[in-house]
Amino acid sequence: MTSTRAKSRAIFVDRDGTIIHDADYCSDPSQVQVLEGATAALRRLKDAGYKIIVITNQSGIGRGFFTEKQYRAVEAEVSRQLGNGLIDTTYFCPDAPDRPSKCRKPQPGMVLDAARDHDVDLSQSFLIGDKEIDAECAHNAGVRAIRVRTGFDKMTDGSCADWVAEDLSAAAEIILKAANE
Repeated sequence: MTSTRAKSRAIFVDRDGTIIHDADYCSDPSQVQVLEGATAALRRLKDAGYKIIVITNQSGIGRGFFTEKQYRAVEAEVSRQLGNGLIDTTYFCPDAPDRPSKCRKPQPGMVLDAARDHDVDLSQSFLIGDKEIDAECAHNAGVRAIRVRTGFDKMTDGSCADWVAEDLSAAAEIILKAANE
């Protein structure tokens, strides 16, 4: 018997500069500060039927700035501040930028792995991030890209993103509107 169960829709979302203030190699849970409106925006998307999957480069591990254990402590604090259960899963890439990597954004490895692991329909999904590499990763994976202006690089002129939004709340509005078109 063949399954006719529909694949899930997902919001792939960058962490640093998109969900939380970018602390530049955040390695201490006390540095975690969720951006204003981020929790409500993610909740609206989850309530609309999207899986929320964090996709984050964490080259600080590969560069020796902090350990995976420190990363996991920060990840737990982000989840706690957002409200346990809001994030469905998190994928991180510890690779330093000077090494070949299949997972480091703009490579699509984390998105493709998450899509396979969680039965995600990429054509019905979005990636939200604050850097151009996030938009490039989205397109490399076959998902629509929204670039937000909440990280260090607020200049979005010439971005390859499908949309540019001020923040995660505005990105959620774009997604909910696009889903109803």
